[in-house]
Amino acid sequence: MHEVGLAEAILDAVEKRAAGRPVARAKVRAGALLRVLEPSMDQAFHLVSEGTVAEGAAIDLVVTPAKILCRACGHEDGTVDPLAVCPACGGADVDVSGGDELVLESIEIAEARDVPGNTRPDRGDPAGSA
Repeated sequence: MHEVGLAEAILDAVEKRAAGRPVARAKVRAGALLRVLEPSMDQAFHLVSEGTVAEGAAIDLVVTPAKILCRACGHEDGTVDPLAVCPACGGADVDVSGGDELVLESIEIAEARDVPGNTRPDRGDPAGSA
């Protein structure tokens, strides 16, 4: 399951960006050629994030297509298939580019009320209710 290695890389980036603050959610963009499945990524991230600031954080996975350019007819298109053929002419002589990126786009820091042991009210919750 290659998602574990990807999840470790994501966790490293999340921890650096969080700077010790607890994380509720992370948004990740993954190229289609990485062949990442959301359920597998969720499971892998849950596994590697235990005991860290990202423990229990949700992962929002956005899969982006690779680009293909047909050398025969010049057609350009997007694809999620690493063995793609040209959708216009059916030719197999295509250049595939991109689709292999893994980018941490954003993180959401947990609200203070979501942090175990915190009894202080949130800034946006003057009454202190949960």
